[in-house]
Amino acid sequence: MIKHSVRYLFTGFLLFSLMTSHIVNASLHLPNVLSSNMVLQRDKPVAIWGTADPGIPVHVRFAGQDKSVTTSPDGKWLVTLDAMPASFEPRDMAILAGKDTTLTNILVGEVWLCGGQSNMEYPMRIGLKKYKAPKRGADLADTEWKSGGNTHIRLLRIEKKNSLPDCTTNGWTACADSTLAPFSAAGYYFGKHLQEVLNVPVGLISSNWGGSRIERWTPASAYEQSPLFAAEAARKPVYIDQIDAGLHYNSMIAPLAPYTLRGFIWYQGESNAMIHDANYAEKTQLLLNAWRTAFQNPDAPFYYVQIAPYYYTKRKDKLAHTPETMAEFCELQTKCLSIPGTGQAIVTDLVDDPSNIHPSYKWEVGRRLSLWALARTYGQQGLVYSGPQYKAMKVKGIRLELTFDYVGNGLVAGRHNAETNAFEVVSDAPLTWFEVAGKDGVFHAAVAMIRGDKVLVSCPEVKKPVQVRFAWNETAMPNLFNREGLPAVPFRASKR
Repeated sequence: MIKHSVRYLFTGFLLFSLMTSHIVNASLHLPNVLSSNMVLQRDKPVAIWGTADPGIPVHVRFAGQDKSVTTSPDGKWLVTLDAMPASFEPRDMAILAGKDTTLTNILVGEVWLCGGQSNMEYPMRIGLKKYKAPKRGADLADTEWKSGGNTHIRLLRIEKKNSLPDCTTNGWTACADSTLAPFSAAGYYFGKHLQEVLNVPVGLISSNWGGSRIERWTPASAYEQSPLFAAEAARKPVYIDQIDAGLHYNSMIAPLAPYTLRGFIWYQGESNAMIHDANYAEKTQLLLNAWRTAFQNPDAPFYYVQIAPYYYTKRKDKLAHTPETMAEFCELQTKCLSIPGTGQAIVTDLVDDPSNIHPSYKWEVGRRLSLWALARTYGQQGLVYSGPQYKAMKVKGIRLELTFDYVGNGLVAGRHNAETNAFEVVSDAPLTWFEVAGKDGVFHAAVAMIRGDKVLVSCPEVKKPVQVRFAWNETAMPNLFNREGLPAVPFRASKR
């Protein structure tokens, strides 16, 4: 009888030990953004966090560091690794909270978040009907993903799901044909150019949703605290311009924070142009403030793409569009350059067909975004990273004399040759898409010519011009560039 009791006691103790061991191990939870194959941000203290049983010690060991913390009463924990230099050496991270969890094949380099709507979502492999392959030239993205891509780049693709409390993802992956094919093409080529120039590992997080508006990528609290939107946001749930604020932010951005990263690239705006959004610049400021706060990075750069030429007038939206609707929205995007740490890539020359809202030459889109990062974030000297941007205007009799910033090695008429994926200067070609108006405000097509670093604009019908506009039409694909092959920024201006 005693032997049976001892046996039952031992068996019960063994079962209890196994159960508690399982519970301790199961209690350790890492957010989905932390996984094997990830890239940690170089030269910054790195946040590692998760949950476990309340009041237990957690150790994080990586690259010779051993950081520890005790979990809070609600089980949350966060440790901060010391800043590390870039490293191509694959290393493991051990996380101890009752039982070891090991994340493998981790690099240290540069990390960027790629957000937006379908033009950022646009994948390396064109497999969806709404995405069209280029009409002209080779599809470089198709060749790239089939080759497996740049092996020094790691990818994290957030699934389009409004799941809570964590985002949905299969974790970080190394570049390969199967992982690169569905990844953001603009994001990948941005990272590829950075990697090749900086010679460090690059980690890219793709979190985007086709057709989404900026309000859904911004927490509702940002609108509640804004004097411009507070009255509209007072009603719960918060809807801004008749759309639910924060929907994608809550499930596809907030769960990623506070992952340590360098900055953000952004390709979005078409859906806001469709509602004639006059407050897009203010909404961009709110989004960026919220993202910088969430990722504990108050100076994080934000480089974005101005929307491309497209036939908005042919859409059957609630609001009727004019040929100038898109240009007015682009003006608001350019206004966002007044926000510190921002940059804008222009893509007016990368369009085969303005009936396609998805320009296909994403390798060049990514490269142009990377020029802003290389110059502004990484301090590359002598790099021209923007196309000509309107600076000032003088009236010279029947002509207007325009000056520009970012002229690089000079203003030229040119074009992007899709067959060779190269920029070509078109000597002596007249400049296109300039218009002037007198005091009556009626615009007429103008003759524009380059004289040194200036552009002279005139029109026989306008004897006393006081206004000028450039590329002020949804189909405008003008030919004013700098010699570095970057297109001029659309604008309008008037004599004060």
